[in-house]
Amino acid sequence: APPTETLKLLFGAGGIYAAFLYYGSLQEDVFRYVSADGGKFKEVWFLQVLEALCNVAVGFGGLVATSGTKGLPQKLFALSGASQVLAKYCTNAALANGVSFPVATLAKSGKMVPVMAGSLLLGGATYSLRQYAQVAMIVAGTAVVSLSKKKGAGAASSALGFAFIASSLVFDGVTGGIQKRVKTATAARGIKPKPYDYMFWTNAYMLATAAAFALTRGEVSRGLAFCLENPEIWAKILRFGACSAIGQSFIFFTIAHFDPLVCTTVTTTRKIFSVLLSIVLKGHSLNLQGWSGVCLASAGI
Repeated sequence: APPTETLKLLFGAGGIYAAFLYYGSLQEDVFRYVSADGGKFKEVWFLQVLEALCNVAVGFGGLVATSGTKGLPQKLFALSGASQVLAKYCTNAALANGVSFPVATLAKSGKMVPVMAGSLLLGGATYSLRQYAQVAMIVAGTAVVSLSKKKGAGAASSALGFAFIASSLVFDGVTGGIQKRVKTATAARGIKPKPYDYMFWTNAYMLATAAAFALTRGEVSRGLAFCLENPEIWAKILRFGACSAIGQSFIFFTIAHFDPLVCTTVTTTRKIFSVLLSIVLKGHSLNLQGWSGVCLASAGI
């Protein structure tokens, strides 16, 4: 790759790593938090509303600063936003339903498979043998770790939690395919969306979807009440939203300049580091089988 492209990738990847390593740590803290009366944070849609709100605010600022692109395929952005927020909801719901953070995060690392499938089926993309081999190694490694984790420390992962993880992967695949179609549709119209076009519009539709679910399920009042009673978690959630917005700026920068699979590879490698951080800082144990899985997945990357 030319030097400028390499620098762009390093800039995008570095930003994604910095913001999302902290984001992952805060995410785990939010769902492991226990209030004085033994209550736990369960209002996942409320969390998605706050996160999307932070992203819309940053996205809007960026959109104004870079003067947004006209003639974008809004229907595709709406579908992409809805499928992305459903994927995020499912991941957080898995954490809220007893799946440990390392297992949930590694299971999500397999999302390169549905992203590839989605891009092939919905986006008409093609991939090289090397890309297929890398994905296979990453998935195999993460599977080895999650299998070794299940026998180790951490809460017993519920069947419902794993159903949420599986659903999240399906929505990831749909999102990958739709993002390919966004690129194809905009190219056909002769326009090139800027990073903040992606960020603002995708998150605006994510916010609308999350708000609809949160309001109909009564999660806004319950979530606010819990946060006001527990200011400690409120601070974590606000930092979580800020990290998400900063990280997403870098994600959309990467998507705007490279293929969605490149971005997925970066976010997947970040997940492995998040798992290692979680194991070291949050007291999860990992046996030899687990460590060998981490090595295999890292080699694929």
